[in-house]
Amino acid sequence: MPLIQSIDSALHTNIGQHGVPTEALDAALARTEAALDWLRARHADGGLPLLQLPATHSDLPELRDRAVALADRATDIVLLGTGGSSLGGQTLAQLAGYMVPGVGALRAGPRLHFMDNLDPDSFGSLLKHLPLQTSRFVSISKSGGTGETLMQTIAVLSALHEASLGPRIPDIFLGLSEPAKPGKKNSLRELLGQYKVPMLDHHTGVGGRFSVLTNVGLLPAAMLGLDVVAIREGASLALKPVLDKRPAKEVPAALGAALSVALAETKNKGISVVMAYADRLERFTRWYVQLWAESLGKDGKGTTPIGALGPVDQHSQLQLFIAGPRDKLFTVITTDRAGKGPRMDKKLSEVAGEPGFGGKTIGDLVGAQGRATAETLAKNGCPVRTMHVPQIDEESMGELLMHFMLETIIAAHLLGVDAFDQPAVEEGKVLAKKYLTA
Repeated sequence: MPLIQSIDSALHTNIGQHGVPTEALDAALARTEAALDWLRARHADGGLPLLQLPATHSDLPELRDRAVALADRATDIVLLGTGGSSLGGQTLAQLAGYMVPGVGALRAGPRLHFMDNLDPDSFGSLLKHLPLQTSRFVSISKSGGTGETLMQTIAVLSALHEASLGPRIPDIFLGLSEPAKPGKKNSLRELLGQYKVPMLDHHTGVGGRFSVLTNVGLLPAAMLGLDVVAIREGASLALKPVLDKRPAKEVPAALGAALSVALAETKNKGISVVMAYADRLERFTRWYVQLWAESLGKDGKGTTPIGALGPVDQHSQLQLFIAGPRDKLFTVITTDRAGKGPRMDKKLSEVAGEPGFGGKTIGDLVGAQGRATAETLAKNGCPVRTMHVPQIDEESMGELLMHFMLETIIAAHLLGVDAFDQPAVEEGKVLAKKYLTA
């Protein structure tokens, strides 16, 4: 079932002075039409391969075979990569329980370890305690030159040699990077090529933070038995109104982009908060933060993304959200929770002093909290967009991911920035390597 988006609680007519004026929203929506035309043109000419992925299934059988082979008899799978090479995979893996409190550590193997941050203590401890005999490794870097990933890969190869597992490296390692190009160095391919490690090709036309629908994101999902076809089919739901040439106001991604940019330009809402009421969407909020920040933060433009998780962050950030500076647009994501989870015993509820809990479920409370948070923010004059995902599964996650990728691309057009580069990040990478080798 498609996601349901509402911006009613972000409108000036409904919440007052901090809401978006009708004329400002209409003007921004009119400007999105050019972005929608551009997206349709790139879909037609193949200039933006991301848009072709939802309808592409030919690459999935090999991907599933690779995933099954790597996961076979493995207790642990370590994924080496950072940023866009990791967050998309984590987001999808969370559907199967990865990093879900009370679930992730108890789920059946293999255990997935996304080593997306470089920390000497953490990585050293991993290599010390990991059962190397039954572990598998995947190194992911689009360019093949990501310093963190190369260091991690070198460290793992050394550990395998020290454990007398060198001859098995081709069977327990997999690489994922762009195809080799004449005259262009790909350090990861050269390193793993020394060991005849099999390689998967990273799509050359899809950048890291947009790669969740490629093998970068779908490989970990397939390792956990998720339906990768359904993920892409879900993405097609978000793309469909664009390709159907619906008016901008009827394209959810265009409406979201217009709302964000109009509020930033007319009401100085420079912070975008996405608050999801489901543990299985926690990694999604982290993925969103990178996507929005790295795509839009250029030339002094962009809004600052913040990820939040409900209901836990009601006990930390919500005080600031409601009573702090009026500089934020809120997106509250909810899902069907009524009647789900443990049901409260009536007598114990009375003893606890909460007779109203009797007969209710944990899901009943979470659903009420999500609704209450959105309404409380709006009543206090904070612009709120609500998004309801009836069920969190492969299809709905695919739709949610494509929605926000499209929204980000459209917002970049409105701001006049390139959504697909990251010059400030590249500058820091060059400087870090200079300091390291000095």
